[in-house]
Amino acid sequence: MTLVPGDPLAHRALELLLRAESSVRRRLSADLEREGLSATGFSMLVILTTAGGELELRVLRARLRTSKANATEVVTTLESRGLVARRRLATDRRAASVAITDRGAEIVDRLFPEHSERVAAAFAVLDEAEKRSLAQICRKLAA
Repeated sequence: MTLVPGDPLAHRALELLLRAESSVRRRLSADLEREGLSATGFSMLVILTTAGGELELRVLRARLRTSKANATEVVTTLESRGLVARRRLATDRRAASVAITDRGAEIVDRLFPEHSERVAAAFAVLDEAEKRSLAQICRKLAA
């Protein structure tokens, strides 16, 4: 059986997008992994930091654009390392909030400046117009 894509250019774009995502993720995750953090775990700590330190788990999950199971697993891992604390909401015992701990905040303070430099380096091959264009294209694909 021969497979013929309906839109060969779309398939090529997908292949290149996935390759680029994998390459950038690998470069940005290396130092985080040495600290025992996943990219999602670090993102969760950064989101909590920028949100004032605490968010309802469902809001955190939505901001991360991750599944309920994955968000719960990441929170459990971070909680076991003392980087976040989870508590049930008084208004709805079925729901939980997640708060960054002092130890989690220290890790973000220590790692974020270098992480930010790695992000800038990973995208340094693009000029400003290309970065804007890439952001616009990604927004369209994510919608």
